[in-house]
Amino acid sequence: MLESKSGVFFVAGLIFFGVAFVVMGALPYTIYRGIPEESVADMIEKHGIVPEFVELAEKFPTQFKEYYGECNAESFEAALRRGHRIYTGEACWHCHSQFVRPVSMESSRWGPVAHAREYNNELQRPVLFGTRRVGPDLSREAARRSNDWHIAHFHKPVDVVPSSVMPEYPWFFDENGYPNRDGMAIIMYVQWLGSWLEEYPYYLGEGPEGAGEVKPVDMSGVE
Repeated sequence: MLESKSGVFFVAGLIFFGVAFVVMGALPYTIYRGIPEESVADMIEKHGIVPEFVELAEKFPTQFKEYYGECNAESFEAALRRGHRIYTGEACWHCHSQFVRPVSMESSRWGPVAHAREYNNELQRPVLFGTRRVGPDLSREAARRSNDWHIAHFHKPVDVVPSSVMPEYPWFFDENGYPNRDGMAIIMYVQWLGSWLEEYPYYLGEGPEGAGEVKPVDMSGVE
């Protein structure tokens, strides 16, 4: 068998599979196995509550109090966990990746190529790298758009992005058109992504002075 072409290809395939397993699986595991995974509570304690969560509490006080009670670390954690479950359950990651790849000038649109340390928290499970990119990468979406933008986008995407093929999500809103518990949760999850990076949301020169030169992201604060 090994003397035939098919045998040679079979053995070569096994060798390449073994090398790929070592390089892509075993080696990264040995490098990062001693680094503890951050919990949601750990990240909130270290980086705080995002301003967009406070804004929801101020803009929709009655609904917010009904769904999440007081605006504090515990309610923020509850919203993030719920938002993560919804994001996964609605299969948002099929069209929106959370991984900036080193191809197709992705770093010009979404910042530096993704680094392993950005995924060292429990809300990165299951892995949400994405299967295709119909919509933009969301791994660093935090505060790039307002809560109002996201509310309008989830309600009727084409109102804010005319070319969008994203479906509408009316079940994220109550009978009066206000975001319900799930609506607030999914918005907070998206607004949280990348919020721990100090340069966001201004990594593309989108600061108060307007668009400018692309700024490098300061990754020193990311453990």
